[in-house]
Formats: sequence, C-alpha cells, structure tokens
Amino acid sequence: MSAPRKRRVFPFTAVIGQEEMKLALLLNVIDPRIGGVMIMGDRGTGKSTTIRALADLLPDIDVVAGDPYNSSPSDPDLQSSDVRLRLEQGETLATEPRQVPMVDLPLGATEDRLCGTIDIEKALSEGVRAFEPGLLAKANRGLLYVDEVNLLDDHLVDVLLDSAASGWNTVEREGVSVRHPARFVLIGSGNPEEGELRPQLLDRFGMSVEVRTVRDPELRVQVVDQRTSFDGDPDGFSAALDNNQKALQERVVEAQQRLNQVTIDDDLRLRISAVCGELDVDGLRGDIVTNRAARALAAFEGRTEVSEEDVARVASCCLRHRLRKDPLEQVDSGDRVVKVFCKIFERSESNDRAEFELALAA
Repeated sequence: MSAPRKRRVFPFTAVIGQEEMKLALLLNVIDPRIGGVMIMGDRGTGKSTTIRALADLLPDIDVVAGDPYNSSPSDPDLQSSDVRLRLEQGETLATEPRQVPMVDLPLGATEDRLCGTIDIEKALSEGVRAFEPGLLAKANRGLLYVDEVNLLDDHLVDVLLDSAASGWNTVEREGVSVRHPARFVLIGSGNPEEGELRPQLLDRFGMSVEVRTVRDPELRVQVVDQRTSFDGDPDGFSAALDNNQKALQERVVEAQQRLNQVTIDDDLRLRISAVCGELDVDGLRGDIVTNRAARALAAFEGRTEVSEEDVARVASCCLRHRLRKDPLEQVDSGDRVVKVFCKIFERSESNDRAEFELALAA
C-alpha cells in the first residue's frame, strides 16, 4: 500500500517578508514551552499560509499505530492512558510515522467538538460508554490554529489556554472520565479592528507579533508572482525549494536537540527581569517567556550561550502584549519595550532599532 500523498502547502521558505512572525513560529516549534503565538494584523497578509507552511516544514513524528491521540512510543507525558496500560502489561507497540498534525479550530466549534464527547452511536448500538476524541486530541504533538481568535467564545479560549498550559485535557461526560495528553503549539490570529482580546487572555500567549500589509510595489509583485507560480504548478514550485526546506528543517531539528545545552548567564537574566519590572509587567510570565525565547533563538543560531542580541530580538514579541494599554493607543507597537530595553541594557535606541531590523532580515 503506497503512502498517502502529503497535502500541497505553500513552502515556508518561499514566504516573503513577515520576518518577526516567521521567527516567533520557529522559536515556538523549537521550544513549545514558550506558550504559543498571537498574530495580530491586516487581512490577507499571509498569516494562515505561513502557519500551514510551518506544519508542512516539520519532520514526521513517530506515533503508536492506530492511537487517536498521536501518542509517543517513548515519552510517558505524551501517551494516552490506554497506551501506558499496554506498555505496563509488556506489550510491544507498533509505531508509524505521521505528519505533524495541523488542526484548524473553526469559530463555530462547540466545547464537545473541542474537548471530545460520548460516542452516542456506540452507546446505542453496543450499550457501552465510549469516548469520541475531539480536536485537542487530534492536535497533540502538533499545531492548533485559531483564526479570528478575538471572535471566539471566551469560554472556549479559556479551555484552549488551560490545555495549552497544562499539556492535558480532562473530560467528564455522562459517567465517563477521560484524561489525555494535549501538547500543542497554540497559534491565534486576528484583526484588531474586529475586537480586542481580554488582557488576561493575551497574557497567556507566549509571544505576540504584528503583521502589516507590504507597501513596497516590487515586493507586492514578487508575492503575487510566487503565489501564481505555486497555484499553477504546486509540485514544481515546491520541488525548486526542496533544498531550502530541508536545510531549514535540519536547522530546526538541530536547535531542538541543542536547546537543553543552552545557558543564559545571571547578569542577562537579572537585566531581563529589570526590563519586566520597569515596564510594570504583571506576574512572571514575561520573565519566563523572554528567557525561553532567547534560549530557543540561541539554539536556532547554533550557539549554546544566550547573547544580549538574542534578548534584543525577542523582548518586544514576548512583552508588548503584557503591557498596560494606553487608552488612546489601539495596539502597542513595541516602542515602549525598546525604550526600556535600551535604558536597562545601556544601548542607543536608534542603533538598537537598526540592528534589530537587520537581525530579523538575516
């Protein structure tokens, strides 16, 4: 039996511009504990295209054959209770490679569809209580994408964020109690014109990035030409970028393996916390996420020690959405983070902005 054909997805390395968004997504794949990405910006700026391209970029994962939760054959934290029980009984489990799951959560989804529910058909036909897994089960060890997250019911957002933070989903339905792993990178996107997220929900996303419509005419033409080429011949277009895709995939895998070796010295950690304190950031999530993102960036760049530049490149994404908003300001562009960062790290603001733009474009 031939392997199922992979879905046709626009290649990640062909996405033009939006460097901040691409970097934030890659860092979350390298270290999912960063806590996901909130992407806010104009319509038609490639948010959905880039996120689907990211899932396609990642190498296949090994899962227990036939398991609806994408259970890992070796990591207990990524195994369903059924798989753990079979292993405890000494059973040798068959495995199979599976593409990293990419789950879209539609705006009209119900809590039952998200978390799972009772299999009514089985209950009626066989008289047994059976659990039917939901989207959180399908997303385990993958990506869960919520477009227009600012329009999603607040209760569903709470459920999503709780699962993303704990890595588990617990369902109590009609006398059936099920707990299964739900480790995924949560990615939300939205347009600020259609409504803001509650500050306490924004704070639960590890990173926040802004995407804007490309204004340069030459770049716009380039984007249109690339999309037209891909739509006309997806296989040929993807084949031409195959080497670039493989190189980036290898770089991400190496960064994942290197991450535990990356260190960040005490002085840098103190200054990160000083920046958070000066910005009056509530809680400690800002400190934790900035440390994790800087370590992931160092790993991605092939180093085992975090530099000041690593912190400079991630600070705005990690902290801008945690600031108390000025009532007259619709969206914080990160200027306040840059000013405080430059003050604490004793750097020139104009030079730091130029270095940041150059680093993102690299």
